[in-house]
Parts: sequence; C-alpha cells; structure tokens
Amino acid sequence: MKCIYCGCAELKVIDSRPVEESNAIRRRRECTNCGKRFTTYETVEETQLLVIKNNGNRQLFDVNKLKNGIIKSCEKRPVSMEKIEGLVADIQQKLNNSLEQEVTSKHIGELVMEGLKNIDEVAYIRFASVYRQFKDSTTFFEEMKKIFDPEIKK
Repeated sequence: MKCIYCGCAELKVIDSRPVEESNAIRRRRECTNCGKRFTTYETVEETQLLVIKNNGNRQLFDVNKLKNGIIKSCEKRPVSMEKIEGLVADIQQKLNNSLEQEVTSKHIGELVMEGLKNIDEVAYIRFASVYRQFKDSTTFFEEMKKIFDPEIKK
C-alpha cells in the first residue's frame, strides 16, 4: 500500500479496530514521509462461485435467487424468516467451504431439499415438486413416501 498523498510505500498503522456488523477491519495509517494520515478498510476477498445449470450454461451464484426460491417454498407455512436466512447462510457456507469455483445447480438443489426436509415437510415437497419436476401424482407420492419411510433410498 502507498500513501494516497505522496505515494510513499513506508506507512505505519496507528490504530486498528473491527468494523461493527461487518467482516472488515478499519486501520488508521500515517505516512512516514509526509506525515499525513488516512483510513483504510480491509475485507475478506470472496471468490466468485459459478453455477453450472442443467443446460451447461454457467452463471454467477446469486444468494438472493437461492433465498427467493426457499421463501417461495415456505409461503403460507409457519417458517420464520430467521430459519430461512439460517438455511441460506448454511448452504452458502457449505458452498464456500467446498473451495470449488464451480458447482452444479443440482448440488445446490439437493442442499436446499436437505435443509427444508428438517425445517418443514410441506415446504420440502413444494420445492421438490418444482426442482424434480414431478410429472404425475405417482412421482409426487414416491417423494412423500421418502419422508415418512427413511429406509427408502433416494
């Protein structure tokens, strides 16, 4: 880093503290050459995650799209926004911890279904019906049986 006033690379950190409600650190710096002070903020650089769609196209991971899909499944159900946001955060953390730069939409869908199954069975079935594109009532019934009989394999 260089001084924003004179361009000198010799700086000293005078004060350092975390920024409230953020993943950042505020640093007050002083240039050893000109003596002027300025503030910098350090944040964690997140790598961008690409989602490989079923048709092979790739697009940037959009956490809002994930959240909206889960909200739609939980509509008119007794599922709090706190639980939805917790599920979204959990899925996002799993994706980030995988250290992969690309992930299939199928994998994301499976993570959502796994989480919804533990939160609300109706929301799970709603999501599964769209995600797995149930063709008829038999497919729907088979998915229902999986919920009530854990011995049935996926």
